[in-house]
Amino acid sequence: MINQSLDKHQGSTVTHAGVKKSIEFAPATSAPTLRRQDFHYDLPPELIAQHPLPQRSASRLLTLNGVSGQFSDRWFRDLSGLLRPGDLLIFNNTRVIPARLFGRKASGGRFQLLVERLLDEQRALVQLRASKTPKPGGELQFDAGFTATVLDRHGDLFEIRMNDGQSWLTLLEQQGRIPLPPYITREPTEEDRWRYQTIYACQPGAVAAPTAGLHFDQSLLDQLAERGVEQTFITLHVGAGTFQPLRAERLEEHRMHAEWIAVSAAACKKIQETRARGGRVVAVGTTVVRALETAAGETGMPQPWSGETRIFIYPGYRFRSVDALITNFHLPESTLLMLVAAFAGREHILNAYRHAVEQRYRFFSYGDAMLISSSHS
Repeated sequence: MINQSLDKHQGSTVTHAGVKKSIEFAPATSAPTLRRQDFHYDLPPELIAQHPLPQRSASRLLTLNGVSGQFSDRWFRDLSGLLRPGDLLIFNNTRVIPARLFGRKASGGRFQLLVERLLDEQRALVQLRASKTPKPGGELQFDAGFTATVLDRHGDLFEIRMNDGQSWLTLLEQQGRIPLPPYITREPTEEDRWRYQTIYACQPGAVAAPTAGLHFDQSLLDQLAERGVEQTFITLHVGAGTFQPLRAERLEEHRMHAEWIAVSAAACKKIQETRARGGRVVAVGTTVVRALETAAGETGMPQPWSGETRIFIYPGYRFRSVDALITNFHLPESTLLMLVAAFAGREHILNAYRHAVEQRYRFFSYGDAMLISSSHS
């Protein structure tokens, strides 16, 4: 599934037949002014995982109670004993595309391209690195023989159309390289094509993995099902903007990058059923939280939703749709760290992160995980 439009209504909400097209901000309660440095922690570089473990579910799991701030050291394979029958796990089924490409401009200069978002079969928003910035109308020649035309520029991104009716997905599958995160300092390998991918990924369009889901293997999913833990899926196509640092010192001045989401009627029904039986809604990853909170109505119950979101969640936000969160460890001063700090409390999160550093947990995409209950439970 790919994004069908470049929404010009950023910051507004446009409704057609019950499907909302864009949301930019998160409603928040009054809170003290927070700054980027309020979410800093010291991380030794050697704790940044450069490779996945041999087994997906062999990671460590740090559990954190968002109310009390208590935490404990566990293993990810313990998850089936930490969830209860009747709980609902919600996964992001986006599939990472091999989004990094190389080629030459018509003038002969080399370029490197990273797809940010697919807009349709022929158009994409991309990051483009070249010795000289191409202008609208300029032609790009990829190493595999495909050509594309630069249509427009949108801030730091370029809108590019494949020529001769060629498909972006076809080009990427033939020639693209998996775009490992910038903190993984090695070149991607063939193993990364399937390990930097959840086992249930089926909707192509992401350029970064929803990494909380990387810990699940089929054996663990089977154990959870046998315990009576339900599951459903949403889609959020993670963009390269997820790695961008905050450019503003004050959190309320930061403007989030756009990402495309889809929350189905079937997923909403599962959530309603879970609430009715007293079960917990457990988001697998911050991407699921952002999707569900975008789709949450005034009653706090997500409604079917498809379109772009720029929702920025930070302390002061009141969650409406999620009771617990499975997530990896996030970069210092990042928007994702701010989201989990909103969920469990900033001091609780920073204390847990300090413990994780002391205990030599593995950090970021190929690293270990946390199970966090909400401070608003």
